[in-house]
Amino acid sequence: MSEDRGDEGGGAERAATGLEPVRSRRANPLLLTAVLLAAMTLYYFLIAWRGFYLLMEDRWILKVLGVAVLVLPLISVQVVLAQLRFGVSCQLLAIGMREARLFTEAPVLPRLPSGQLDREATDAWFDRQRSVVERAPQDWRAWFRLAQAYDLAGDRKRAREAIRTAIEKSKQRG
Repeated sequence: MSEDRGDEGGGAERAATGLEPVRSRRANPLLLTAVLLAAMTLYYFLIAWRGFYLLMEDRWILKVLGVAVLVLPLISVQVVLAQLRFGVSCQLLAIGMREARLFTEAPVLPRLPSGQLDREATDAWFDRQRSVVERAPQDWRAWFRLAQAYDLAGDRKRAREAIRTAIEKSKQRG
């Protein structure tokens, strides 16, 4: 993905001010995930130690707390694993789109002077993606692009629903 979008990303403004665009420094997602998982693992071990400590106490209320301290991290592990599976599935779909030589990056849409996307252009792109899904509701690629459109429009909840549908449709195709 190119950080510099040429004249489409505010070239006139750059020419007028003489300033170069600030390139964003994005963290490596795999490294960030590994660091967070390592921190969570350490936390879970510390919590488990406290849970077992509470189970060894004589008072029944402390034993109940010990069980709760041991069960809650197990629930959070399930949530974290579900989110990791979701992220991996999304990444695999993106790789599939890229390998099929289908465009996976969001389009370069016009921006307002404030830097926000032009709402009319965003809505038009969203409507095109939605009409593709309506014509081909079994095509996971159409759902993937609709998820991108929702995300671009700022509707993260519907974007996640659409990408979940894309994941489901891609599994159905084999």
